[in-house]
Amino acid sequence: MKKTFLVKGLDCPHCSAEIEKDLSKHKEIKSAVVNLVTQTLTVEYSQSIENDLSDIVEKAVHSHEPEVEVSDKISKTTSLASTSHKCSDNCGCSGKLHTQNHSSHSKVNSSHKHGSYHKKEKAPKSFMAFLEDESIIVIRLIIGALLFAVGFTLSLLNCALFVYLPFIAASYIIMGTDVCIKAVLNILKGRVFDEYFLMTVSTIGAFVIGEYPEAAAVMLFYQLGEYIQGRAVKKSRRSISELMDIRPDKANVIRYGSINEASPEEVSVGEYILIKPGERVPLDGIVTEGSSMLNTSALTGESVPRKANIGDNVISGCINESGTLKVKVTKKYSDSTVANILDLVENAAAKKAPAENFITSFSRYYTPVVVISAVLLALIPPLVFGGNLTEWIHRGFVFLVISCPCALVVSIPLTFFGGIGTSSRHGILVKGSNYLESLNAVSCIVTDKTGTLTKGIFEVSKVSPEKGIDEKELLFTAALAESYSNHPIAKSIVKANNSPIDKNKVKNYKEKAGCGISAEIDGKKVLAGNMKLMQDNGIKAGNTDEYGTIVYIARDGKLLGHIVISDEIKPDSAAAVEALKKQGIEKIVMLTGDSDSAAKYVSDTLKLDEYHSGLLPDAKTAEVEKLKLSLETGKKLAFVGDGINDAPVLALADVGIAMGALGSDAAIEAADIVLMTDEPTKLCEAIKIAGYTKKIVKENIIAVIAVKILFLILGALGIASMWGAVFGDVGIMILAVLNSMRIMSYGKKK
Repeated sequence: MKKTFLVKGLDCPHCSAEIEKDLSKHKEIKSAVVNLVTQTLTVEYSQSIENDLSDIVEKAVHSHEPEVEVSDKISKTTSLASTSHKCSDNCGCSGKLHTQNHSSHSKVNSSHKHGSYHKKEKAPKSFMAFLEDESIIVIRLIIGALLFAVGFTLSLLNCALFVYLPFIAASYIIMGTDVCIKAVLNILKGRVFDEYFLMTVSTIGAFVIGEYPEAAAVMLFYQLGEYIQGRAVKKSRRSISELMDIRPDKANVIRYGSINEASPEEVSVGEYILIKPGERVPLDGIVTEGSSMLNTSALTGESVPRKANIGDNVISGCINESGTLKVKVTKKYSDSTVANILDLVENAAAKKAPAENFITSFSRYYTPVVVISAVLLALIPPLVFGGNLTEWIHRGFVFLVISCPCALVVSIPLTFFGGIGTSSRHGILVKGSNYLESLNAVSCIVTDKTGTLTKGIFEVSKVSPEKGIDEKELLFTAALAESYSNHPIAKSIVKANNSPIDKNKVKNYKEKAGCGISAEIDGKKVLAGNMKLMQDNGIKAGNTDEYGTIVYIARDGKLLGHIVISDEIKPDSAAAVEALKKQGIEKIVMLTGDSDSAAKYVSDTLKLDEYHSGLLPDAKTAEVEKLKLSLETGKKLAFVGDGINDAPVLALADVGIAMGALGSDAAIEAADIVLMTDEPTKLCEAIKIAGYTKKIVKENIIAVIAVKILFLILGALGIASMWGAVFGDVGIMILAVLNSMRIMSYGKKK
């Protein structure tokens, strides 16, 4: 079973990781994932602990973050019949409804404007909550810094201890009270080795050995680092929250001749909705009346509006900029583009990159080791070799301050967090930071042809009848045979035929995937398809090197001729292939079910490394498996496609990439990354963002570890003072967090 909780006020990546770790230790909990974007905690658990789950979660969260508000979240997509239900924030009815549905796709539609959450009655704000309030933190930082500056200046002027110590002590109390309280509370809970313990012990120790300004400085800069980290998390959350704003609030549904306002979840497929200028498109559908310009920037990252005319598909989440549109709904809200996007974004945090998992595990063992090392450093030399006890205790405290792993624990998740947000801002939806990291290892890209490298808009470019057959007769026969098919090629043939078609003439219609169609027309067996279909039926047809898809037409065992269907290459496909090769992609392979001539033309035009034509879906899968086996160790394969036949290959690839908002639901569901436009160059953008994210992660890991090792050695040798320890800990943390924030500015105009 799965349940999601709202954890309002949780901003710390390190605390989130600790909460996940604590909950995952429970034998009845399969997984626990905190999403800092939506401030939610999703838990997979056994039914046996259902009644106790809320208490277990609340205890785990409050053991790390006592002031975080934990409440049940009513999940999102299955509508319960409660749209007219109205209640106060403190009532229990929505909660009762929630207990009847534990699916991660359920929703109570109440009139609460704060969102679909069941809240507990708020307790008065505690002293700790007061200290950690954002505005209070700023005041504490200002007052604490001023007091420290005065005290430190007086100490430099060699004033008496009783003159400057009150200022230093006051600064320490203002900046360090919450840290000390947390350290004590965590010790009482059996958690000793955390940053609060390190800060408290090392700074109290600094006071004991007379390093008064240094003790206050540790707390001051630690709080400054925490504040910057919180601001960075909020900035990253805002960049993703902008995308979350695409959720439509209402739909103007036309019922019984009048327009009624309803929630998108209440509108059924087949109903008609009216979208006025300035409104957000609430549901996917087809325009039946009107024309307008649609702003798709929130979905695709593209600022240029798109024209919507009668017969065009519109997708939910866009903004109608000009004319009024009447739209026939083609998907219920739970299956709509906007619902899928929101689901992808909300669950992106569930799949963590290996670097994130490594840092979490690393800190788990690293902190106890360095604490024990600090104790040994302080005691063994003076006791064994007769050194100065005070001096070695001082070194031990310096060692403790330096050792805190906050810089890595905070900056690495923050960088991936920002990378996902930046990707979404550019119309690239990444389902997890693990896929963002995997993009950096891709050396082979396999791509579909139709709809991926080409526009997927087919037109009849040539009709070639055999001797004795009229051109119109050939096209008419082909159009009749293809009249029941929804395939784009079939539709292009029907469209090219100007004569009326009577579908009643078509009997025993059969469609063979990847081959073509057989049907009875006026009592005669008609075949329309590729060379394989002709060969399977013993019909001789000559090969042609014409560009395009070749559809052969035969009647009663005799070839009538062939029709050439052309599909135009996308304008940016060539630029995308060139850019990918410059980005280090070693091999680009195209797989298609189309004819060899059509595939060769596209491959030669775009200068691809390899292509395979005439492939059925299972053959595509086999080719991808071969290519994966041929890769060097550590290298990965990405597949890019948009059709329903691509879903198995997308799932098989190391990184599956669905091309665009116009791609099939099955492909988007199976993919790891979704490009919200149909432009191949978006793939290059995704790889750039992934590379930039990796670069920042590597910079932080190398810089932090190098500084830590250097200062730990200097501290152990007595060279680094407590001031050096301050830089070795909180100084490098601030620099790492600021470096992580660079990813959030990627692609923005200066």
